[in-house]
Amino acid sequence: MPKLKTHKGASKRFKKTGSGKVMRRHAFARHILTSKAPKRKRNLRQGVAASPADQPKLLAMLPN
Repeated sequence: MPKLKTHKGASKRFKKTGSGKVMRRHAFARHILTSKAPKRKRNLRQGVAASPADQPKLLAMLPN
């Protein structure tokens, strides 16, 4: 069997947890932050599990 190559764009954006889920970052956390509430900005810092519908595709892009 040939080795599977990691999708480098996906590897920079997503991380796998120990249980095998794929984590992602929140959108809307880069600029124009003055109009966003502190609580909202704090919650945007947290990672979140990617959608269950996207998990199989992401796991295929991140074989290791």
